[in-house]
Order: sequence, then C-alpha cells, then structure tokens
Amino acid sequence: MTRMTLVGPSYRGKLVGALDTIVERTQDFTDSAYTSHEHRENILLLCDRTKLELNQLLRIGISMDQKESTSPNEELESSIVRTLRASKDVKQQLQDTALDQSSDLFKAEDMDLIGAIKNAALASDTARVEECAERFQEQVEHIQEVCKLLRHVASTDSLQVSAKHAETNIRIYGPQVLSAAQTLCLYPTSKIAKENLEVFIETWQALVSDVMSLSREVGELCRGHIPENQVYMSLPRPGKHGTTSKPLKPVSLDSEEQAKIAKLGLEMKLITSEMDAETEKWEESENDIVKRAKSMSAMAFSMYQFTRGEGALKTTQDLFTQAEFFAEEANKLYKVVRQFSYQVPGGQHKKELLDFLDKVPTFVQQLQFTVKNPTVGKAATFTKVDNVIQETKNLMNVISKVVTTCFVCATKYNLDFRGVSASNRRSPYRSDGELDGVASGVSETSSGIGSKGGGSSSDGNI
Repeated sequence: MTRMTLVGPSYRGKLVGALDTIVERTQDFTDSAYTSHEHRENILLLCDRTKLELNQLLRIGISMDQKESTSPNEELESSIVRTLRASKDVKQQLQDTALDQSSDLFKAEDMDLIGAIKNAALASDTARVEECAERFQEQVEHIQEVCKLLRHVASTDSLQVSAKHAETNIRIYGPQVLSAAQTLCLYPTSKIAKENLEVFIETWQALVSDVMSLSREVGELCRGHIPENQVYMSLPRPGKHGTTSKPLKPVSLDSEEQAKIAKLGLEMKLITSEMDAETEKWEESENDIVKRAKSMSAMAFSMYQFTRGEGALKTTQDLFTQAEFFAEEANKLYKVVRQFSYQVPGGQHKKELLDFLDKVPTFVQQLQFTVKNPTVGKAATFTKVDNVIQETKNLMNVISKVVTTCFVCATKYNLDFRGVSASNRRSPYRSDGELDGVASGVSETSSGIGSKGGGSSSDGNI
C-alpha cells in the first residue's frame, strides 16, 4: 500500500477508469425490471460512496507528491482502507442482487407452465397456448436477466462462459418451444410436430436445470466455497494421464477455448436428446439396436458433462478412453443394423437407411484416429479434446439418423427386429467373412480397447 504515493497521473487515470467501468456495468443490475427497489438504491449509494472514497484517496496522494513525501501516514492508510471497504461493499451488493434475483426466479417459476403449453398444444387450444406464451416469454426474459447478472458476479472464466452460453441458449430455444407448440396446434395429428415439441421441451428443461446449477455454483463461490467440479474445468487435469502418476496442476482454459468446447458439448447433448426421445418409443428387451443406441447416448452425455466439468470423466485420458468405447459401440451397432437392413424391402426407405449406414465406418475411423493422435503440451491437448468432441458429435449425428430410419422402416413394414444382432443373423447374400470385412478398418483400430484403463497414445506427461 505504501507504493500508492509513488504512482503517476497515468495510473491514477487507470484507477478512475476502472471504477467508471464497474459503475457502468452496474447499470445491468439497476436497469433490470426484476431488481428490487432496495437493491437498486443500495447499489447507487455504494457506487457514489466508492467514487468519493477513491477521489479522496487520489487527493491525498497528489498532496503528498506535492510535498515530495514518500512515507505513508495515517491519513493515507485510513483512506486506502475506506476505499477498499467501499469497493468490497459494492461487490457484495452486486452478488446479493444477482443471487436474490436468481432465488426469486426459481421460487416464482411456474413449474406447470411448460406442461400447460404442451397440453394446450395437444388439444389444439390456440387461445390457451397464446395465453401461456405471454407468461412463458416473461419467464424467458427473466432467466436471461439472471444469466446476465450471474455472469457479472461469477469469479471464474468457466462460469462466466457458462453464464454467457446459458443466456444465449435461453434466448434461442425459448421461442422454439412456442413455435413448436403453435405448429402442433395447427397440425394436432402430426407425429413429427408432437415429437418436435417434446424435444424442445426437454431441451428447455435441461437449459433451466443448467441455469439452476450455475446459480448454485456462483453462490458457493461468492460464499467462499469452491465447488468440487470446478477443478475439472481446466486442462490438463489433475490425476493420471496416460502412463504418468505425477499429479499435475490444472491450467485454466481461456474464455474462447471454454466457449468452443461448451458449444460443441451442447450440440452433442441436443443430438442425444433427440435419439433418447426416439429410443424411448421402443422396448429394450431383446432389441440390440435400442440397447446399443441407448448405450451410445449415455456415453455421449457423459462426454457432454465433461465439457461442463461434471460427471464421471475427470481427466482428458478419461475422455479419450470414453471416445474409444463410443467408437467401438458404433462399430457393433453398424453390424446389427446391417443385419436388420436385409429384412427391409427394396425402396426409398431402404436406400435412405443404407446411405446413412454407409457413413458410419468413416466417422468411426475418424474418431479413432483422432483419439490415437499423440499430443504434447496444453495447446495440443486442447486441440485434441476439441477434435475428439467434434468427431464424437459427428458420429452421434449419423447414428441418430440411422436409428431413426431403422424405426421408420420397422413401423412401415411391420418388421420385428427383436433379437437382431451381428452374431445371430446372417445375410443370405453375404458370407460371414464378407460381413466382417464391411468395417474392417474400424475393427482393426478398435481391437486394443478392452477396459477403461486401456492404452492411449496421448502423451503421458500432458
């Protein structure tokens, strides 16, 4: 603190500029329609007090410079303490405002609103949908405000990025829920319209849940508690990487890197939601296609959780191993669906199924080659993580289309694919060797995967 007497005019200008920036950002709090009058008044008063304290501190510093005094005195020390206390009070007030608004949102949230919209849409009650839509739009705006305030008070880059993405996704997908409901009103017998609404409702509920989790994490940090999952929001991650057992210090991703991974993770989550909605319509018993599709969906979801620093995958090595399992499961699903395709009569649906199915081996190989690509250093590791998630998303996307088309064919032609598997059905047109050779490139690169601790060619010192 004694160095305060030695700073020049440029640094004094920076202090004033920094405070002006903070005061400008508090306008998001004071201008919000959901901020209470008490909080708004406290923010304005505390900002004014901080300005006064800083101006007084700068005047003391200028006065000491004029007297060519470099030794601190009681007046200077007291002014510094008052300035720091005032700025801390502003910070605390902004945190209280954001967390109280978040708490008020989820206390007041109409939990039955989404259900009411869905029921009204199914009943083709346009008037009821429009009535609910007005309340729902208010809810969307309120959640966006909460995300914006949480981003301001979040103390880590990862939480700031998460809050920004949550705000963006709420703004994008909120109107999609209403649009899907209105479409179902117009076409109440449309299966596609109904499924579309269900997918968007599920996505919306997941986004609201994400905001609630974000609010809890920000609240814990504001209270000085570090959530356990925060350490996993960085790369490299502590724990065993490859063959090394040396604990590594986490190195935080910058905002751009975290944003890119979070975006890919969300896109993958949306694909898994769509496939989950499809597989839920079919009984899992003796249905190898459904079993493997659900297994892949669960793996993809765990990789999505990794992008948020949550779930069972704790290190980059865990992620890469999970990707290897994912590729192997896709290879098995490919063989099962290939067997099922022999039951489908020739025509457009079979052509569409085979077109999607023929893309699977290529995507599997791309994912496996990406996983086995060796890396050294944090930048290379981030690139590999980014590429692995991207390739997993691409493979998941084509698998989702394959599974959906399978179910379309089964329904249209009344086919029973219970018990279909790569091992118990054989094509009358292919020998066993020909069938096994369809994805030979995939099988060869997968042969080393046997357990979660299986080998990976990523650098052990990452």
